[in-house]
Amino acid sequence: MINWSTDEKKFKKKDPQGYRLWRLTQLINYGLDGEKLDKQAVKDSWPKIKAALDPHKTVYLEYLLWGKKPSSRQLSENFWALSNLKAI
Repeated sequence: MINWSTDEKKFKKKDPQGYRLWRLTQLINYGLDGEKLDKQAVKDSWPKIKAALDPHKTVYLEYLLWGKKPSSRQLSENFWALSNLKAI
């Protein structure tokens, strides 16, 4: 994943914890680009990143990580067609 609007080296040096959360959020929302997510890192960061995630991906990850079945209000027609989160 390449982010053109953020100086990642400076961000990582200045705020390592913030950078880790930002990067995890970016990977989930915009694609993994061949990388894999660390399941435990996602679980540990969940309370801090949940609000910044795409709502459909949030529901999907809750299902993958904790087996929480979504209600029909949380789903849309193409919900299960998410293909870029298969690395968990």
